[in-house]
Amino acid sequence: MKNRLSRFRIIDDGKKFKRVFDLDDPKPKGLPNGMIKNEELEEIEPGTSFTLGGKKFFVLSCTLKDYIMEYLHRKTQIIYPKEAGYILLNLDIFPGRKVGEAGTGSGALTAIFSRAVGERGEVFSFEKRDDFTEIIQKNLEVCREYENIKFFNRPLQEVDIPKDFDAFFLDMKFPWEVLPKVNSSLKPGCRLGLLLPTTNQVTRIISTLQASGYFIHEVSEIFRRSYKLNAERFRPEDVMTGHTGYLVFASKLKKTEEGS
Repeated sequence: MKNRLSRFRIIDDGKKFKRVFDLDDPKPKGLPNGMIKNEELEEIEPGTSFTLGGKKFFVLSCTLKDYIMEYLHRKTQIIYPKEAGYILLNLDIFPGRKVGEAGTGSGALTAIFSRAVGERGEVFSFEKRDDFTEIIQKNLEVCREYENIKFFNRPLQEVDIPKDFDAFFLDMKFPWEVLPKVNSSLKPGCRLGLLLPTTNQVTRIISTLQASGYFIHEVSEIFRRSYKLNAERFRPEDVMTGHTGYLVFASKLKKTEEGS
């Protein structure tokens, strides 16, 4: 499958201005000191630069991270790249895996899962809100890598799903409501991950996981601090994202004959 990510460009002045533009949008592109025609931008190769109004701009290829952070249409907070990589490693997601997620949101993590599991893998994604469907489809049209996503615009509890998931991830307000469904579908020994924004959610899910036969590996949050690109006055940026969510990772334990 060929996605549309290659049709996006970053224009960056190396200082404060950075924008992602869609080459399939014919409108002129607005820059701080003028406009560049879409057809002119299309002729400029990524990795080169141009001058407009006496100011130099760099044209760069758009990565999945750039699209997610700078352009992705969203109605809710997304899974940030700083969490996404950690999620992939903790859930042991690689090509050929079958992954489930509930709480598609805007589809950012769905696209990352799709790329990670590859052509032979599968991603089952569940989003109960009807008003998210159009945004999800538009975003996945741009950045999904393979035809490996099965999207359900229904609550997870209402869908018959396979019993052999290699990993599952929950990004939803009341994850304990779907835990019985996840528990029946996840392979023993495989990983469950959750993103929760508040501490009261974390304490409740810890108790629920322990009572449901899970081994909890960790609860953590990830901070990222950017730095000013000035070699003579190198120091952190004045503002940083302080909190995006708590990550919880657990393994489903295999029941013994005694049921423990």
